[in-house]
Amino acid sequence: MIPVRMMRKMVWERSMNKLSRGLSSSQIRKPRSPSLVSLDLIDEWSSTFTRSHSHPIQKSTNNDTARIIDGRSAAEEIKSSIAIEVSRMKESIGKVPGLAVILVGQRRDSLAYVRNKIMACHEVGFRFSIAELPESCTEDAVCDALSNYNKDASIHGILVQLPLPQHFDEGKILNVLSLEKDVDGFHPLNIGNLAIQGREPLFIPCTAKGCIELLLSSDVEIVGKRAVVIGRSNIVGLPTFLLLQRHHATVSIVHAYSENPEIITREADILVAAAGVPNLVRGSWLKPGAVVLDVGINPIEDPESEHGYRLIGDVCFEEAVRIASAVTPVPGGVGPMTVAMLLLNTLEAAKRALCFT
Repeated sequence: MIPVRMMRKMVWERSMNKLSRGLSSSQIRKPRSPSLVSLDLIDEWSSTFTRSHSHPIQKSTNNDTARIIDGRSAAEEIKSSIAIEVSRMKESIGKVPGLAVILVGQRRDSLAYVRNKIMACHEVGFRFSIAELPESCTEDAVCDALSNYNKDASIHGILVQLPLPQHFDEGKILNVLSLEKDVDGFHPLNIGNLAIQGREPLFIPCTAKGCIELLLSSDVEIVGKRAVVIGRSNIVGLPTFLLLQRHHATVSIVHAYSENPEIITREADILVAAAGVPNLVRGSWLKPGAVVLDVGINPIEDPESEHGYRLIGDVCFEEAVRIASAVTPVPGGVGPMTVAMLLLNTLEAAKRALCFT
């Protein structure tokens, strides 16, 4: 049996070796997330298994206030490095990565997400294209737009802005998407490979990938820790659960039918809130010293705001900062990292398609 401490050391060494090779071969500042296959270890159990090597996360002692995990600055650093790599690509082969978005309907949150993606593409030098379709359009119209982008050699990444209106079959539409251009990571083969040890998806879903990157860049230990994900959507909850598991956390999911969810979340060293319910998670739901990643982006009416609304998370931030050791704000936490991971996935897709190293 491999002791827990040795297992953590092996995972850390593999991660660092992978990171070092990536940094020496390119100008881009790669995320700290290693390849998933490099993390895979054989589970060996014995009757002498104990938790003697477990070290709980310590509560912040900085005036009893949690450390704020600044996703915006981390994303800006990654985007700056991507821009350098795009410039190198343009000078070397005269081409740049291309990202296409298919937007169905006029959901306010979806419009905000797409607006952020357009700005981010301009910042790093990507080509950007968008197909805007009315909510009343047919599934065939969405599939036709997807097929056109699949054939477009100047487009290396395609995403369908989710969620789609309820009358659409998301699975059917995502099956049309070219696996090599699925930079959102939602294709069934990408999700399947994320779930299976020994497999490596072409792309990891951006929000889940951004959450792990924030944990690693904040020096939060994942191996052996108890993690709870609130929400089980295909977009965030499920891939985050799978990715935390691949990083050897002990993971539970809380959903709308869970009994006593606050009892489950109070066991979490790492809590990822992705339910889409404003201020669902109160201070009483948190284990002292927990690390809290708030994925929720909920618009609430605010006449004094420029757009007539402001964004709040799934976690009651004012209460969480008094209990947690570290917490992401909304906005400025997971959101910017999601966009940065989308850009990184698109860059990788372009390099693969253009055989550029």
